[in-house]
Amino acid sequence: MKCSVYIATSADGFIAKPDGDIEWLIRPEYADAAKVGLVYSEFISTVDAIVMGRHSYEKVLTFDEWYYEGTEVVVLTSRDLTAPEKLTGKVRFESGSPHDIVAKLAKEGKHHLYIDGGITIQRFLEAKLIDELTITVIPILLGHGIPLFGDTGTELPLELIDVSTSPNGTVQKRYRVKSTE
Repeated sequence: MKCSVYIATSADGFIAKPDGDIEWLIRPEYADAAKVGLVYSEFISTVDAIVMGRHSYEKVLTFDEWYYEGTEVVVLTSRDLTAPEKLTGKVRFESGSPHDIVAKLAKEGKHHLYIDGGITIQRFLEAKLIDELTITVIPILLGHGIPLFGDTGTELPLELIDVSTSPNGTVQKRYRVKSTE
């Protein structure tokens, strides 16, 4: 099973403002970020399912459109949640350790998971289940917010796969997580 991260951060490593706001990501001056390196449409076409945390799910529910059409979304939560009617059959809710989730999805025939959301990414990194990280760095300093990596306490060596840049300063870094065994 391959587990990948595809995410944007500020130059100081935050994925959102402290209140979860990500409006800074969609400013017109950063429009070219979607065209740098491995573009989202190419990446998502290789994914069998998206695994995200409840906070990320609640955030994407506020968007005008559902960006995950055609790809199953698995929301990790310990709460009893129900998807809105428009997402019936597109979203399901699971709980368990990262290893349990990966094993369950592999048993269902999934081969490539997109891991999304700060805490979920941190938990999967800590469990040493992430194979690749694609991080698009937006040229803005937020000063404070929700960090991508937090304090996982896990040291993982990375191998650089690719670096792409845009004229406005957006940088996309792609890494393979090296095996530590």
